[in-house]
Amino acid sequence: MRTYKTIEITTNNQVATIWLNRPEIRNAFNETMISELIDAFELLNKKDELRIIILRGRGKAFCAGADLNWMKDVKDYTYEQNYEESYNLSKCFYAIYTSKKVTIAMVHGAAIGGANGLLAACDFAYGEENTTFSLSEVKIGVIPACISPYVIKRVGEYPAKELMLTGKRINGHEAEKVGLINKSFKEDEFENHVNETIQFILSAGPEAVARCKQLIFEVTNKWDLNTALTDTAKMIAETRMSEEAQEGMCAFLEKRKPKWFDQ
Repeated sequence: MRTYKTIEITTNNQVATIWLNRPEIRNAFNETMISELIDAFELLNKKDELRIIILRGRGKAFCAGADLNWMKDVKDYTYEQNYEESYNLSKCFYAIYTSKKVTIAMVHGAAIGGANGLLAACDFAYGEENTTFSLSEVKIGVIPACISPYVIKRVGEYPAKELMLTGKRINGHEAEKVGLINKSFKEDEFENHVNETIQFILSAGPEAVARCKQLIFEVTNKWDLNTALTDTAKMIAETRMSEEAQEGMCAFLEKRKPKWFDQ
């Protein structure tokens, strides 16, 4: 596996974990980490044997948001340089959101500012109940621009206003209630629930999961209702005819596990 400066990748069978690895500054991200995350997701998307990517942080916190030492340097940038780095940040969140693999964020300690874009772009986001969440950008005179599409998708317009305009801090229970994460857990329950979710995903057909991710992307981002009328019918017709679907239905009728369980 490729070696990086600010992140680390570990693998276990069909699951890869991307670790944010700047624990000395609570995994705050800079231009290097952003580029490395994009590269890591592109790399892992090409590995057919992998089905799930977990995103988590080394040390005491998931991610403290942007590295302010890096942010401070932008005062010397031209607009074009500022735009280029900002665009790369947008590409990072988009790479996570459009990943071909199922993505799970495991959040502990703190998720501040742009860290909420990392978790919101994932398919699943779980947090420890004592984690601190804050979209704190307005507190330092900036705005949560690049993360906004993914946070708003998760929580909706008006809860996003409350989080983004106040920059207030909330805990894991409150983040769950507002929809920023799927669920919060006590520390000793956290790993077990994620492992259960992984097993649910691995028990499903690999092609079906990938196609389902694509279906949700098309319905929520591209198709109007008239387009969905025909294109959803095309997708299910194609899927029913697939080798995997035929195997899955036969396995169900024959009361056995489908062949992908042995992969």
